[in-house]
Amino acid sequence: MEQNGTKAKERLALLFDGGTYTELDALRTEKDAPAAVVCAHGYVEGQPVCAFAQSPDVSSGVMGSSTAGKIKRLYNLAAKTGAPIIGIYDSEGVYVDGTADSLSAYGKLIACAAKLSGVVPQISVIAGVCAGSAALMAASADFVIAAENAELYLTPPFGTDAGKPATAAKAGVVAAVAADDAAAMAEAKAILRMLPANNLAGAPIAEYAEPDAFSKDALIAGIADADSAVTVYDAYGDSVETALASVRGMTVGIITTAKSGSPITADDAAKMARFVRTCDAFSIPVITAVDTCGFSDDTDAAKAGSLRAMASLCGAYAEATTVKIALITGEACGAAFSAIAGRGAGSDYVIAWDDAAIAPLRPEGAVEFLWHDKLKGAADVSAKRAELAKEYKATLASAQKAAELGVIDSVIAAADTRKAVIEALDLLEGKRVTNLPKKHSNIPF
Repeated sequence: MEQNGTKAKERLALLFDGGTYTELDALRTEKDAPAAVVCAHGYVEGQPVCAFAQSPDVSSGVMGSSTAGKIKRLYNLAAKTGAPIIGIYDSEGVYVDGTADSLSAYGKLIACAAKLSGVVPQISVIAGVCAGSAALMAASADFVIAAENAELYLTPPFGTDAGKPATAAKAGVVAAVAADDAAAMAEAKAILRMLPANNLAGAPIAEYAEPDAFSKDALIAGIADADSAVTVYDAYGDSVETALASVRGMTVGIITTAKSGSPITADDAAKMARFVRTCDAFSIPVITAVDTCGFSDDTDAAKAGSLRAMASLCGAYAEATTVKIALITGEACGAAFSAIAGRGAGSDYVIAWDDAAIAPLRPEGAVEFLWHDKLKGAADVSAKRAELAKEYKATLASAQKAAELGVIDSVIAAADTRKAVIEALDLLEGKRVTNLPKKHSNIPF
């Protein structure tokens, strides 16, 4: 096969506006052949972007020190200019010549990516084979998009589904799986459209249209501008949905725990923590819609590391300095309220629907603990318990009572949700707060 990087150039053309870009370091070679990567800069969705695409038709796309140097040059330019980086991966690995030189190629690039993490947005697009050290580098990006026929793995896959993007999506590594190269680039552009150029730039503002009539069953669609939501990590975490969207044209991150009515699992907690930290890195406001029976507390959950994941979630919310708005749409009881919705979690504004329940215990448990005597002598204990639970939700656990105690800021009808969120965003637009000086937090990953 002729070594001309055609495939890489075709993929970059799908990414850049009008298929136009300027190639960087085009004449660099690796072992008497062209370097197996095309580096470029140009505009994506009208925003300056640096991008590289590995060339599977040049020495099978393998990485060597010179090729790595070419990509490192791109990272240095992104650091100087504050431009996002998009990496398109398709390579059979690294040069194996018996020396340690190949080991340092990706190591240097992983270090570059780590230094720029939280400084400029980084998006990885897995278009072909991405294995070993390349997989480590790709997975360190803010978002990973994969074509469904690509391969992503750390070590050679042996199972039927190992290495498939769908498997990586279920593990929370891949944010979205696309049908082909064109769809993957479109998904990357949709995410990039929602992100600021870097951590010092303001959130992007765009024209918008009002959403359709509000529905309790479609929270994100009801809060966000029409057709603006980009759902990410949909295959990971069964009870939580995360999406980048716009509200009145400005980017926000929306999290809803009401996806299935199930408790928050270790995967759910990890998904939320990752999303909050990504939004916080680029000062994107976070809106958390809460309706959950709490954290999963069964033995299998504990074995899966639920406590560690949930402690990470608490740390992510508490440490984040971006605007944080909590919306209680159903139950918010016990530790779940404290971790993601209450003022202890650093929420700047807490809104509750008028039929929400906010209390240290779920209504059924509260009845047993507080009103056990009222159950004595009941002809039908189950019916009496349900009646008392309803009474508890309407009194001690009501949104009105929480507002009287100063636990929440406002009580609204569900139909007024978007209006209330917009008012809170307007109020908090000039939020200024900093954390104590430190190297970094020690969240239990």
